[in-house]
Amino acid sequence: MARSLYLSLVAAAFHLVNLSCVSSSPAPRPNAVAAGPAVVNTAKLDGVTYSNKGIAGFGLIPSNFRESTGDTLGGIGSAMAIKLGTYKSNGTSVSGTFVVHPDRGFNVDGTVDYQARRHEIDFVLTPYYGTSSLSFSAAQNTLKLTYKKTILETERNNTKTSGLDSEAVRPASNGFPRVPLADPQMPIASTVENHLSLDIEGIAFNSDGTYWLSDEYGPYIYRFSTDGVLIQTIQPPTAILPFNSVGALNFTSEDSPTTGRGANQGFENLTLDPDSKILYAMLQSATIQDGGDDKETARYTRLVAYDVADLSINPELVGEWVVPLPLSSKDKVLACSEIIMVKPGVFFALARDGDGHGGDDNNSKYKNADLFSINSATNIVGSKFDNPANPIAKSGKLDKSITPANYVSFISYVDEDQLSRFGLHNDDPADQTLIDAKWESFALAPVNELAFPDDYFLFTAADNDFLSEQGVSLGVPFNAGLNVDNQFLVWRVTLPGVNKASICRSLGITC
Repeated sequence: MARSLYLSLVAAAFHLVNLSCVSSSPAPRPNAVAAGPAVVNTAKLDGVTYSNKGIAGFGLIPSNFRESTGDTLGGIGSAMAIKLGTYKSNGTSVSGTFVVHPDRGFNVDGTVDYQARRHEIDFVLTPYYGTSSLSFSAAQNTLKLTYKKTILETERNNTKTSGLDSEAVRPASNGFPRVPLADPQMPIASTVENHLSLDIEGIAFNSDGTYWLSDEYGPYIYRFSTDGVLIQTIQPPTAILPFNSVGALNFTSEDSPTTGRGANQGFENLTLDPDSKILYAMLQSATIQDGGDDKETARYTRLVAYDVADLSINPELVGEWVVPLPLSSKDKVLACSEIIMVKPGVFFALARDGDGHGGDDNNSKYKNADLFSINSATNIVGSKFDNPANPIAKSGKLDKSITPANYVSFISYVDEDQLSRFGLHNDDPADQTLIDAKWESFALAPVNELAFPDDYFLFTAADNDFLSEQGVSLGVPFNAGLNVDNQFLVWRVTLPGVNKASICRSLGITC
């Protein structure tokens, strides 16, 4: 009995010691991923199931922050990429440098002579996967953003570019006579002599550090040197170019043309396959002849592809597909603000309404990172549909000879449960914690956890339209009557079948 009692007491003491050890050890980190974050929802495309594991990070740059030129740092969500060679992970966080590109400057009162520029912003993501709601200030610690520098961009002969609306065209003979890549007719600022007008909406880097920019005015695709000088211009098929009623090019964004891209509906989307060296650009919505003059008929937009493997020659158009955009509950077309390649033939698409902070209404109904596949779609390159006289979707009804891309809904930005975890919300009140209206960019990078080799971070940023009550444009102070911060979100996603080495090549790293 004595021995039995002794052993019982020892066992009890041992149990108490274990409890003491457990209770005195540090609490598990809220972002611990031993079992991995829970799946929020899934989407199935081409027989593959993709998983959304929710928001992992949130950060912002204040609406009144000024960059090195003295102007307000705004509109930076228009285009985003991760600078080559900067992405790193240390087991608990990942870091790197975003290269972000604003569009055409503060233009609430009309377009301005805003020189195109790219900014570099360092980031550190310490992902949070907990179910408890963080405060708005604490949430910003999950994605810390630090402004680094600004690089101004110029065109031929070191001439500064402009954001002014364009009505004039540069003669086709005008170009860089020392290289075989002379420019086509170009959108030129209507009130500043001979300055190239740019409204940049997409960015993609080549492995040599030069980079492509997609533009809404042209809509054209431009290649710039590492120090921001124009090298090359890609002009799209005739069906996409903005022709007026007398058959002349007119690049204005004030009114839609007779055929071609609609006003402010140009190449909003740009992405590059680092392996095949195929560059993809997509219109924000349908061309005018394809129904783009009405939000009820502008659904069928065009995705084009160029072979840019040899940068010394003019890129060849090698693909063109039709992508059906999603519709709102009122059957209005939800235009696409960004794409990024997931794997050959499969892309993320950022389709949204214009509601949220700084938008038309505080209550956003659709703001999504969706997926689409062109693997079974009709390639119409070089067909009759490249002539605007032959629309792909007359009055918005798709030609029966064309099989469009397969498009599926995936990640909702206005998931209240996910937003509340980071101190954010949708709908009233219109305060700093209201999600921004105009999300317009993507970047994709690996999570780098051995247990989850198919998991990636989908970085995304909003275009705040330079809205600030303490703004500066071209050195002149302005009050937009509203403060809208530059918001960034990070989603964690599972993407089976993706070649991780290819994603890493696009980032200029080995993994």
